[in-house]
Amino acid sequence: MDEAVGTTAGGTGGRTPAGGRAPVTDAVLDSCAREPIRTPGSIQPHGVLFALDPADWTIRQVSANAAAALTVDAAQALGRPLAQVLRDGGAELLEGLASGPGSSGPGSPGPGFAPTRVVTVGGAAYHPVAHRAGGLVVLELEEATGGPHHADDLYADVRRLATDLQDASTVAEIAQSAAAAVRRTTGFDRVLVYDFDEAWNGAVRGESRNDALPSYLDLRFPASDIPAQARELYRLNRVRQIPDAGYTPVPILRADDGGSPEPLDMSFSVLRSVSPVHLEYMRNMGTAASMSISIVVNGRLWGLISCHNAKSRRAPQPVRSACDFIGQLVAMRLAGLSLYAEAAERVRLQEIHGRLLTSMAVAPQFLNGLTQDGERLLALTGATGAAVVSDLEVKRVGETPSRDEILALAHRIGPHIEDGVFATDSLAGLVPDAAALKDRASGVLGISISQIHASYVLWFRPEVIRTVQWAGEPRKIAEPNSERLHPRTSFEAWKETVRLTAMPWSAAEIDAARNLRGAIVDIVLRRAEQMAELSEELEKSNKELEAFSYSVSHDLRAPFRHIVGYAELLRERDGDKFDEKASHYLSNIIQSAFSAGRLVDDLLSFSQAGRVTLHPVRIDMGKLVEEVRRLLSPEMEGRAIEWRIGRLPPTYGDPSLLRQVWQNLISNALKYTAREDVAVIEIAGERRDGETVYSVRDNGVGFDMAYVGKLFGVFQRLHRAEDFEGTGIGLANVRRMVERHGGRAWAEAVVDQGACFFFSLPHMERR
Repeated sequence: MDEAVGTTAGGTGGRTPAGGRAPVTDAVLDSCAREPIRTPGSIQPHGVLFALDPADWTIRQVSANAAAALTVDAAQALGRPLAQVLRDGGAELLEGLASGPGSSGPGSPGPGFAPTRVVTVGGAAYHPVAHRAGGLVVLELEEATGGPHHADDLYADVRRLATDLQDASTVAEIAQSAAAAVRRTTGFDRVLVYDFDEAWNGAVRGESRNDALPSYLDLRFPASDIPAQARELYRLNRVRQIPDAGYTPVPILRADDGGSPEPLDMSFSVLRSVSPVHLEYMRNMGTAASMSISIVVNGRLWGLISCHNAKSRRAPQPVRSACDFIGQLVAMRLAGLSLYAEAAERVRLQEIHGRLLTSMAVAPQFLNGLTQDGERLLALTGATGAAVVSDLEVKRVGETPSRDEILALAHRIGPHIEDGVFATDSLAGLVPDAAALKDRASGVLGISISQIHASYVLWFRPEVIRTVQWAGEPRKIAEPNSERLHPRTSFEAWKETVRLTAMPWSAAEIDAARNLRGAIVDIVLRRAEQMAELSEELEKSNKELEAFSYSVSHDLRAPFRHIVGYAELLRERDGDKFDEKASHYLSNIIQSAFSAGRLVDDLLSFSQAGRVTLHPVRIDMGKLVEEVRRLLSPEMEGRAIEWRIGRLPPTYGDPSLLRQVWQNLISNALKYTAREDVAVIEIAGERRDGETVYSVRDNGVGFDMAYVGKLFGVFQRLHRAEDFEGTGIGLANVRRMVERHGGRAWAEAVVDQGACFFFSLPHMERR
C-alpha cells in the first residue's frame, strides 16, 4: 500500500503483542487521523522546490537543498526574485512560469512545461513541474533520470493496453491487463491492482511481478492501511512515487518577513515527503521503492495501481504521465463495464417491477398481489425470503423467520429506516440478538409503505460464511505510553472466517426496492383519494337512506298497530261465529301484523342508532345487566336457567344504546338455549390493552363459523324463522351501537355446543 500509515483493522484482545508493544487506543488512532500529510514541511531529496509569489516570482519558501540550482544558499534566496538567484537556465524556467498554471491542481505541468520537458540549471537536468497552492506557485525541479524514455515506446505500451482492455470483460481481466502494462512501462518488480469495497478494505485483483517480491494476488488489506485523508489525496493527485524508502527528508525553509506564514500545502506536489510510519511499512514489506496510480471512477477512488521494487527505483516524469494515462484508460473501461452491467441489471429488475405492479393491480387487496407473485417478489432483490407486514398481519414468501420474529424485527429496524429504505448485509451488527436469525436473515432489505401504520416489505438473505485472506494479521500496534503507530511486520497470508454476514445488496437491488415503495405509496394515495370520494358519496347516501328508513318505519308503525288492534276487536266480537278455518286465518293476520310491527320497530331502532347523539356517562355495567334481566324476565318463565355473571368493569357510554346492546345479546342467549333442559348463560368482562371486552356465552344451538361474516349484517339469519323467531336486525343493531362508541363486536361458536358474543369499548375518560 502507498501513503499508508501502517495500521490495520482489528485488535489484540487486550493483550500486549510480542515485542512489548500495546494495542492501539482511540487516542492513537485520532493522532494518526490528524497527521499533517498535506503539509509535511519537507520533500524527498530527488529534486528541489520553490514556493513563489506570482506577482514578482519572489521566493517565499524553498527546500533546503536548493543551493544546487542557485547562486546563493537556500536561506539567502528567501525574499528574493527567482531570476536573481537562479543558475544558468533560469530564463527558460521563467518563460515557462510566465504561461504557468492558471489554477491549483495535481502535478500536471502548466502550458510551458510539457511532460517530456527537460531544463538544465547549473549543469544539472531537471523535469520542471508547476502548480498553484493557495496564493503561491509551487515550482518543483525533479532530477531527470538517466536512460532513454522514448515517446514511441510509451505510446506502444499504452496502445497495447487499449487493445487488451477492449477484450477484457471482467474486473479481474482489466486489472491483470493494467498490471502487466504498468510493469512493462515502469520496470518495477511487482505491480498490483486492487479495488476498495464499501468499507474501504482493499482486495488485490491483478498482479504482474518477477521473483524479487512475493505474490499478493487475492489478498486483502484493511481499510486503516490508508486513512481517509490519504485516500482523498489519492483521489486528487493521481500519481505518487517514493523512489527510496530510506531517504532523508529535506526541510522546507520559510521567509521571516511574514510573506508565507502558513505551512505549504503540498497536496499536489510530486516531491512531497511521506509519513515516517509509511516508510517503516514499506521496509517491513521488503520494498525499497513504490509508486501508485489512482483509479478514479465517476469521481470516486475505485482503487490503486501499486508498484513496488526491491531496490530503489524512480520513474521519471514522462513515464509517470504515461502511467497516469493508463490509470485513466482503466477507469474509463471499468466505468463502462460497471455502467453496462448495472444497466442490464436495472432493465431486468424493471421488468420484474412491472409484472409485480400488474399482479397488485388485479389483486382484490393490492398488497396480496406481492405475495401471490412470490417468485418475482424475491427476484426483484435477489432474496431468498420476503414478508409483507401490514396492520400486524404478516404474509411470507420463501425462507423467512417466523411471524413473531418478523414482527419483532420490523419493530427493531423501524427507527433505522431513512427515506423509506433500510439495507444491511449484517443484521447482527445492528441488532446483536439477531444472530439467532442468521440462517434466514443475516441480510435484510426493507421498505416502509405507510407513514401512519407500521407497514413494511422485508427481504431476507441467509448467512454466507466466507474465508478472507489478509496480507498479514490485521491488528494495530503502538509503543507503550506513546501515540507512535507501528505497522505490522508480517505480510504472510492470514486467514479470517467472516460470519453473520450475507451477500451485500447491490445498488440496483436497493433502487428496485425503493422504486417498488414509490409505486406502492402512489397506489395507496390514489386509493385513498378514491376511498375519500366514495366515503363522501356513501355518507351522503347513508344519510338519505337513514332518513328514508326512519320516515318509512315511523309511518308504518300506526297501520300495523291498527291491523292488530282491529283484528283483535273482530275476534272478541264475532270470534264465536267463525269456523275453525276462519279463526286460523284471523290468527295468522294478527301474528303477521304483529311480526311486521316488530320488524318496523327494529328498523326504526337501527336507523336511530346511527342518528342519535351520544350522551356518555359513567355506567355500572353490572347494574345495567341486572336491569336488562328484569326487563326480559317474561322470557324466562318456566325455564331452568343457570346464570354465571362475573364482575363487569364499569365504562363510559350512552346508557340507552348500551342497554339495547345487552338486551339484544341476552335475549338471543335466551332464545337459542330454549331447547336445553338447563340453559347456562355466562356474562363476563375484562380490561385488555386499551379496551374493555364484555361477553355473553351460552350453551345453545351455536352456529357454523363459516358464516360468521354474515352474522352482524341486516336481515341476516343463520337459523330458520320456523325454528327461532326474529327479524334479523338485532345483531346489526349491536354492531352499530358498539361502533358508535368506538368499539367492535364479534362472535365465536360451535354447532350444538353454544355461542359467545363479544363487544369491546375503548377506555374513555369522562369529559
